[in-house]
Amino acid sequence: MLTLDLTNAPRWHDLAPGVRVQLRPLTTALMVATRSDPAVEACPEEASDEERAVAFAKALARRAVLAWEGVGNADSNAIDPSPEAIDALLDVWPIFEAFQLTYVSKGLLLEQEKNASALSPNGPSAGASATVKPARKPARTARRG
Repeated sequence: MLTLDLTNAPRWHDLAPGVRVQLRPLTTALMVATRSDPAVEACPEEASDEERAVAFAKALARRAVLAWEGVGNADSNAIDPSPEAIDALLDVWPIFEAFQLTYVSKGLLLEQEKNASALSPNGPSAGASATVKPARKPARTARRG
């Protein structure tokens, strides 16, 4: 059964010890807006999947982050979220990974709740081979009349 959260309230997510962010709910509108973000659309045709994933994650975070705790500047002074600061935060590998796992993947749990879900293009099932082979077309035989 699909459980709907009708509150749509922002939630706090721990990304690292002492670092947490308050994020908007991951909605269809947020995902669609992120897909058409200029930074995402500006990815060159030859960009790797990894480069596209980083551009998408940063664009999504810029839309989703409302507040944070435990993030400061070079002088250890707390700073407020800004597009530049959010991008810099996601440039920290463990933070990027935690954002992907605690926020993005949670929003995609619907796929896992299905009886038969597709393989993840970049998760644990990435590169997994199919266990079922497509049926072969029967050989054509010439009709003799």
